[in-house]
Amino acid sequence: MGIRDIPLTTIDGESTTLAEIADGAVMVVNVASRCGLTPQYEKLEELQRRYGDRGFTVVGVPCNQFLGQEPGSAEEIKEFCSTTYGVTFPLMEKTRVNGRHKHPLYERLHEVPDAEGKTGRVTWNFEKFLIAPDGTVTRFRPSTQPDDPAVIAAIEASLPAEG
Repeated sequence: MGIRDIPLTTIDGESTTLAEIADGAVMVVNVASRCGLTPQYEKLEELQRRYGDRGFTVVGVPCNQFLGQEPGSAEEIKEFCSTTYGVTFPLMEKTRVNGRHKHPLYERLHEVPDAEGKTGRVTWNFEKFLIAPDGTVTRFRPSTQPDDPAVIAAIEASLPAEG
């Protein structure tokens, strides 16, 4: 099974896959609303608005595994994201990204090396995985901002040319 075909559940309880969410590139990000990195939501939404027409989609994956920084219910998470950051991109159900019971998507994502060649567990909230339409994955650690030149270059390379 390709990474884009792994079953997921939306924050509203609907079954889906990354392939159903977007034909183009997808950036999967484990998110949290009470983290020092939470303001990255704003830049993630900017990416969604900037590249959405070209087939790009951000997918937020709430996770409460890092110091309990995403304690809210599905409704609370949706409300926070929409009212605080104007988030329009899809959100998945609260998900385990590490440990024995991690989601199968993250089991695969753990195999992806970052820029230094390191693989393994998600280190913190807002770790980013850019999945190109062909299934290749580029990993960006949490401290890498969504508008970092390396992120923008990877997104641009995974999308069809403008115009």
